[in-house]
Amino acid sequence: MNPQYLIRDQAALSALYGSGNAASMAKEIDHIHPHYRAFIEASSYVVLATVSAEGLDASPRGDAAGFVVVEDAHTLLLPDRAGNNRVDTLHNLVADPRIGLLFLIPGVGESLRVNGRAAISVDPALLARFTVGDKPPRSVVVIHVETVYYQCPRAAVRAQLWNPDKFVARSALPSSGTILADLSAGELGGAEWDRTRDATVAATLY
Repeated sequence: MNPQYLIRDQAALSALYGSGNAASMAKEIDHIHPHYRAFIEASSYVVLATVSAEGLDASPRGDAAGFVVVEDAHTLLLPDRAGNNRVDTLHNLVADPRIGLLFLIPGVGESLRVNGRAAISVDPALLARFTVGDKPPRSVVVIHVETVYYQCPRAAVRAQLWNPDKFVARSALPSSGTILADLSAGELGGAEWDRTRDATVAATLY
């Protein structure tokens, strides 16, 4: 990579790209408009971006559409369900409350971006609101919304993201058991991991 071609300052970046068009600027607001609420309530998958001195993280969250609750025009509530217990997102939020969310809706090209600041709540009354069966989440991420912006569909169109003819068979990629076995020098994973994986996931969703 030739360093003379690297963009290193705002002036060079502006010279290359110019400024955003009127539409791209108008659709960024500081609250959850009813139109944007419709996107959030239709979304079953969101990626959370967080940061701390230890590093960056982008983690997926998914559940039935509407699992991220619009509490009011400036507040989102996101239950933290069972996962791998690394809690990278939560570690980052304890250190730095900044958060970015990218909401995806199956079959829809546009996505929705939300930026704000978050806190982690273990208020029993709040946890109870998100109980599934007899299992409440361990915590709820309370997000104070600062900017909301819907993303045009170009990326999804280029990727043919929702085109079933472009879906990749899981068998075309290394299995989770194979990956884990190779990375742990055989101490974890393997064929038995793969054989029981679907049942394990199903039994530990909440």
